[in-house]
Amino acid sequence: MKWHTLAVHAGTEPDPLTGAVMVPVYFTSTYAQEAPGVHKGYEYSRTHNPTRTALEMALAQLEGASYALAFASGLAATDAVLRLLSPGDHVLVSRDLYGGTYRIMRRVFEPWGLSFDFVDTTDVAQVESAFRPETRLLWVETPSNPLLHVSPIPALADVAHQRGAKLVVDNTFATPYLQNPLEMEADIVVHSATKYLGGHSDVVMGAIMLNREEDYHRLRFLQNAVGAVPGPMDCFLVLRGIKTLPLRMQKHCENAQKVAEFLATHPKVARVYYPGLLTHPQYLLAKQQMRLPGGMVSFEIPVQDPEDLRGFWESLQVFTLAESLGGVESLVNHPATMTHASIPEEERRTLGITPGLLRLSVGIEDSEDLIIDLQSALQRV
Repeated sequence: MKWHTLAVHAGTEPDPLTGAVMVPVYFTSTYAQEAPGVHKGYEYSRTHNPTRTALEMALAQLEGASYALAFASGLAATDAVLRLLSPGDHVLVSRDLYGGTYRIMRRVFEPWGLSFDFVDTTDVAQVESAFRPETRLLWVETPSNPLLHVSPIPALADVAHQRGAKLVVDNTFATPYLQNPLEMEADIVVHSATKYLGGHSDVVMGAIMLNREEDYHRLRFLQNAVGAVPGPMDCFLVLRGIKTLPLRMQKHCENAQKVAEFLATHPKVARVYYPGLLTHPQYLLAKQQMRLPGGMVSFEIPVQDPEDLRGFWESLQVFTLAESLGGVESLVNHPATMTHASIPEEERRTLGITPGLLRLSVGIEDSEDLIIDLQSALQRV
């Protein structure tokens, strides 16, 4: 199927009982059994739920995967993948990544016995030199959060596989519409489905997509045993959001390109991070690896104190100051004090997460209104 057809029909068939076009929301915790252990494939909703089954089928089809699993949040999905490892194992991770991922690695799994090194995954040679005999996983965000670095998935997959490790790609910023890591030999793909997959800022969910049957069964066991599963209404909302994913992503990308080009010429902006700009260091790689550059734009205003940006926040009319991303509405985030506050300040500054760095989730409004809003706010800096 072509993409727009796939998005509309993935995972959904008319309900055999009623003919309902949309998958029903199965609000039930348990299911009648004909005899002990004899049932219709469902026994308890932590283990299986028909609405969740439909969503997982849709997610697998979108990502071109053999299997998909839905979780209560993106971090619950991250937690499940890291539980595939054992104490003593080593993980290489993109230096620039979501603060919650950094936090769960450093503060939850390091005390448990895993070790982590954070490297520049845009530099294959640096990644190669950081491998250890006990390295079991290479974890990559591309594009990364919040600096939008683009890492070469096929090359990193080769490096990992030559050393007996798996490549995990967080595909949240790109979505399956813009990038398909499994086709580039990644082993596991992780999403915060809260973001573009849901697309309407009304649900929290995570997802894992993969092809290897053994890993699927281990993750499926963890999903059930740990119990961090989404409810049926959440699954229904993400199923609904998926149906417009390609339409929304096209508009997100179109608007982000215009916003990035505007910011790149503004005298109060020191730097713009967007893979669709010729000035981006991985511009050509992004064109090879992604269908479009995405809907996220970061930029830096040269200030030393976040308080110097107060006039910017207060004058915004269309953009909303908020955490998260990927909804139809435009959001602005201050990584140093919001999404990446869990990263120590010295490390943030080394990475380039300065007091003046702002991250935009560019929505699907009229681009002219977004640019006017930013122009007015920048005048207050």
